[in-house]
Amino acid sequence: MAMAGEPAPVQIVHPRDVVLAPGGGISVRRTLPDRHRSLIGAWCFLDHFGPEEPSVHGGMRVAPHPHTSLQTVTWLFSGKVEHRDSLGTRMVVRPGQLNLMTAGRGINHSEYSTHDSETLHGVQLWTALPAAHRLTDPRFDHYEPQPVTIGEHRVSVFLGRLAGATSPVGTFSPLVGAEIVLGAGELALDVDPGWEYGLLVDSGAISVDGEALADAELGYLAPGRTRLVIRQEADGPRPTRVVLIGGAPFGEQIIMWWNFVGRTHAEVVNYQANWQAAIGQSNGEGTNPRQFGPITALTDREPPIPAPPLPPVHLRPRG
Repeated sequence: MAMAGEPAPVQIVHPRDVVLAPGGGISVRRTLPDRHRSLIGAWCFLDHFGPEEPSVHGGMRVAPHPHTSLQTVTWLFSGKVEHRDSLGTRMVVRPGQLNLMTAGRGINHSEYSTHDSETLHGVQLWTALPAAHRLTDPRFDHYEPQPVTIGEHRVSVFLGRLAGATSPVGTFSPLVGAEIVLGAGELALDVDPGWEYGLLVDSGAISVDGEALADAELGYLAPGRTRLVIRQEADGPRPTRVVLIGGAPFGEQIIMWWNFVGRTHAEVVNYQANWQAAIGQSNGEGTNPRQFGPITALTDREPPIPAPPLPPVHLRPRG
């Protein structure tokens, strides 16, 4: 228990394994959302995958599927992934580059690792859009940040501001996202005491504020800190690398079901029906089958992914 005036201790979230696509392919380690934590700032979803050889497990193979009221972040450490969406975007993301897709009122997209992609390794994350912006127009952004060197450490800020670097890519709430490759010694980062933060360990062993974190673990840091002190605890065959996310507490409750973020059960039910109507599997209950735009399927790839059946209980907001 923290003493009065001290920040709460680091909370460790352990990953769970999830197969990314219904037909198989790459598996991921998911730490957010967790049973005990739904959000870190506006960040509401965190998948960590690889390193994996696509020739062994089929790589990333995610057929067209819909999203609402969120932004998706793809950030790679190695490999290449092609993104296509209903706006007509076609973009291959490479290591050190950001793909940011704003779903807003509705979008659909597909993601496939490229045929010449070797080791596939990276993270995919979502941020929830605040209520005032959740029906904004969909859009797509691509950005390659210039890493900042601090001693023997390297920081690449892909969203928000940290360590003197600022990403120009627009977000809808105050947040930050960065890749940190640790060298010898401590890395001390000034942070906003009103924000909460998460540190995902990609590889190696680290400590943050004296708390040990191992491979694939997510450390949650509650508001109250003005500085984060991160240290590499052991050398290994791969770089000691972490992904830092953070933001002002979101202050809103959301419903997150399948690929949708909504505010009410009825809203999510309508999203599901609209998608089923868009892919020709309508139950006649949707109100706007054009919500997600033209389907981005290619003739030589899988058809769109149907929405799963809704659970037999009323979806309740969390946050």
